[in-house]
Amino acid sequence: MKRIYFISLLFLYSLSQGAIAEPFKFVAYGDMPYSIPDDYIRYERLIKKINQIKPSFTIFVGDTKSGSTPCTDEYNVIVKNYFNQFEAPLIYSVGDNEWTDCHRPKAGSYDPLERLDKIRSFFFTNDKSFGKKALNLHRQADLMPDFNQYVENSYWIKNGFLFVSLHIPGSNNNFGRNDESTIEYRKRNAANLAWIDYTFNLASKQNLAGIIFAFQADMFYSPSQLTDASSGFRDALNSFIVHSELFEKPVLLINGDSHRLKIDQPLTSSNKKFVLENVIRLQVMGEDEVQAVEINVDPISEQPFSFKPLILKANSQYRN
Repeated sequence: MKRIYFISLLFLYSLSQGAIAEPFKFVAYGDMPYSIPDDYIRYERLIKKINQIKPSFTIFVGDTKSGSTPCTDEYNVIVKNYFNQFEAPLIYSVGDNEWTDCHRPKAGSYDPLERLDKIRSFFFTNDKSFGKKALNLHRQADLMPDFNQYVENSYWIKNGFLFVSLHIPGSNNNFGRNDESTIEYRKRNAANLAWIDYTFNLASKQNLAGIIFAFQADMFYSPSQLTDASSGFRDALNSFIVHSELFEKPVLLINGDSHRLKIDQPLTSSNKKFVLENVIRLQVMGEDEVQAVEINVDPISEQPFSFKPLILKANSQYRN
């Protein structure tokens, strides 16, 4: 009887908060396929596995190819076709290999800003995700007129949790390579900071249970990224710290870029004395590891996130 009474109270509370206290799962992956065309079959095998486990959606955290693969329009068509093979929605956060690194000779010696314009006009033409069952997204470009260029930044809500896609790529966030790249960085950095502010405020106003940010860059590989004036990640990291301290509820940061699975607590408080225990970082595997991570979310748990690596033996480069 007590258990029934507790469940009834929990259900009434969830209704009062405008959220459904129902567990769900999603998948995160990124940085693939790198070895083309050899990795296509491994990538297709992973997509098939993700479709089999039926997640609510999948998040791709950038780098649709290696930095040595040509940044062609034709390859972007291949990428989009793969994204649309997912049965559930697929949300794409842009990485560095798609544009910031396209000036490299092996990548085709493209103008990175021209490639960025192409990425936006090809992949972000409406308010829908990819996948056979598309998800309606709220885009920064539609909600914040001052940042109407940044169609790639978006948010959506699932069972009381706010999910946010941010365009923060590796290669130092395109900061400092030359004057042109630094100008681009400053404008996009302002948009990203505004989007972080907006989404944290939204989560607080709607009393949501937690917030999940997805972006490409590994901003945590060195403590100097938080303090060094040459860091293209300093502003975003400080914003995450300040907002997470005030928010107090669970925050999950998902990134790719460094290609190895990692789960940690990368942020400390503003006064540097404490680990921000409400902030967990998931770094997904990639490059030679054509694998993914299943994230389970339990809204009624004090720490709602749990992680299950999707390791396909057939995709291992070191299998017997």
